[in-house]
Amino acid sequence: MGVVNVTPDSFSDGGRFLAPDAALAHARMLIAQGADILDIGAESTRPGSDPVSTQDEIARAVPLIAAIREESAIPISIDTMKPDVARAAVAAGANIWNDVTALSHSPDALSVAAELGCEVMLMHMQGAPRTMQAQPRYDDVVAQVNAYLAARAQAAIAAGVAREKIWLDPGIGFGKRLEHNLALLANLESLVELGFPVLLGVSRKSFIALLDPAASATQRLPGSLAAALAGVQAGVAAVRVHDVAQTVQALRVWDAIKTAR
Repeated sequence: MGVVNVTPDSFSDGGRFLAPDAALAHARMLIAQGADILDIGAESTRPGSDPVSTQDEIARAVPLIAAIREESAIPISIDTMKPDVARAAVAAGANIWNDVTALSHSPDALSVAAELGCEVMLMHMQGAPRTMQAQPRYDDVVAQVNAYLAARAQAAIAAGVAREKIWLDPGIGFGKRLEHNLALLANLESLVELGFPVLLGVSRKSFIALLDPAASATQRLPGSLAAALAGVQAGVAAVRVHDVAQTVQALRVWDAIKTAR
């Protein structure tokens, strides 16, 4: 899954793709590099970020989704917590709703997901983006994250979302300290064993800088690849990345070695 952020304040690219032409050019490049899915985000969820209005989010995301869809049949996910944004994105050609709040931000999120009939990605986040890194606390982070995601999946199914359309995401970096992120990464098999495809987003995350303080957001590719490969080894179904070409190459080599055994 290749990331296209149409935001002015993304932690990873600092608004480089806010302009429509730049965003479309970046999407084309990610497709050419081997992305299987494009994830379009129009509201930053980095730690400390402020909310964006529904109207602004739609204005940023929908024209890009429509432009991509005119050129390509690639699956497109809309990274949003707002049902109205998801509805507009799906109408423009998106196939997936990727929600960092696991369809809990709005009272009608679950019913809208069922109405849209698209795939949904349910992510775990403790708190809200603006404050989530202030004091994250867990008794057993692996058990608690797994239980929360299992419960949200069952809530989605109860609301009418087809089980086979549900993905889970442990939410690396979302309301978690370094030790929480490492515990989740070391125990991904337990999440995979819940029986839903798992999406893993580790690309350029700040936990890498806690292990290598000299690494800025754009200098975290080696750590991103190491964490992504650990996830693939554990059985995750997709990795959400900024550096598509490099990740594709790493996965190709990893798979070739595995096949040669």
